[in-house]
Amino acid sequence: MTDTTVSPVLRVAPAAPAEAAAHFRASLAFHADVSDVAAALAAGGDPGFVVLDSRSTESWDQGHIPGAVHLPTALVPEQAAELLDRAVPVVTYCWGPGCNGATRAALALAELGYQVKEMLGGFEYWVREGFEFETWQGRERRAPDPLTAPLAGDCGC
Repeated sequence: MTDTTVSPVLRVAPAAPAEAAAHFRASLAFHADVSDVAAALAAGGDPGFVVLDSRSTESWDQGHIPGAVHLPTALVPEQAAELLDRAVPVVTYCWGPGCNGATRAALALAELGYQVKEMLGGFEYWVREGFEFETWQGRERRAPDPLTAPLAGDCGC
């Protein structure tokens, strides 16, 4: 007797390798990883991009990436030109994977003519991976979550 049940994973067949490569290449043009952003910022000098926190002022005050520009998503259209240089790529972030504020901010910036990427994982994963963050009280760092940063911030990617 043959099992004719198709796995839910394979109910829709995987894309052809060339199509998959094009998709994943395009994805990397739109997204940055928390660890990659942290490494670029930690390297010293000009990382070649600016980090933009698109959350509310209350969220910013609870903690943000050191050196980030604070520009809530709703204010991007009216304030981006005052805070950002169009020649410098922008990496947006919000709370975490369950928040689309960084996506909406990235869309607004792209529509204004900025080169932009979204930082996957947002502030949540920045903190969970053990990277330093800033509050009105100063800088802090939490121990890395072993589920998100098994090798002290290096996912082995």
